[in-house]
Amino acid sequence: MSISELKSKDILVVGCSTSEILGKKIGSASNLEIAKAVMDGIRPLVKKFDLYLAVQCCEHLNRSLVVEGECAEKYQLEIVTVLPHLKAGGALAVTAYGEFKDPRVVEGIRGHAGIDIGDTMIGMHLKHVAVPVRSEIKKIGAANLVMARTRPKLIGGERAQYPSYYKK
Repeated sequence: MSISELKSKDILVVGCSTSEILGKKIGSASNLEIAKAVMDGIRPLVKKFDLYLAVQCCEHLNRSLVVEGECAEKYQLEIVTVLPHLKAGGALAVTAYGEFKDPRVVEGIRGHAGIDIGDTMIGMHLKHVAVPVRSEIKKIGAANLVMARTRPKLIGGERAQYPSYYKK
């Protein structure tokens, strides 16, 4: 996470298929125990870097996200009315909704970084431009692990000059 250059109160989007972790087809074997273990692994990172966590629901809830009310207010997110459950939302969304202090479900978000466990298509919730973050860990259980950070768009073509921190 340190290479993703996140700042305090940035948004980390997490999508997770507990079914895929188990080696099953996405959405077919939601598991609260695995979701709790994933949340227990993510929570210390969120706390350490003082981030907002946005947990993506499944496609049955249009990939809406569970966030803390404070995050929804700060980023002026569109709140929707729904209660995630195992068959519509997914196990990690259910876990987040149960563990957050003031949970809200929002229609969409523009996160600063993301963790996708099991091909859950979180890219739609990341700011432009997404940049892959490579990890030695490629899978969690049987699920693919993909991570990304974001950066501002570089504009202007060959005549443009950029701050030194973009020359990576």
